[in-house]
Amino acid sequence: MKCTAPRSTLRRIIKNEKPSLRLAANTDLLVHLSFLLFLHRLAEEARTNAIQNRSKMIKPDHAIAAAKVILKKSRG
Repeated sequence: MKCTAPRSTLRRIIKNEKPSLRLAANTDLLVHLSFLLFLHRLAEEARTNAIQNRSKMIKPDHAIAAAKVILKKSRG
């Protein structure tokens, strides 16, 4: 898998945000994977919203509504 950002950059960003955390060896890959899964769910939900509104294109309001639904579900 080709990364657009080096793994060291992602690790440095995580360390800057939470310096007290101890990171395991593959933490940066897990963060990257969860981000990609979030984007995939967002695209599916936005497409569903667009189809329900009989729109051929995904508009920003479809993506915003989808993000609200996904974030509400992920809170638990």
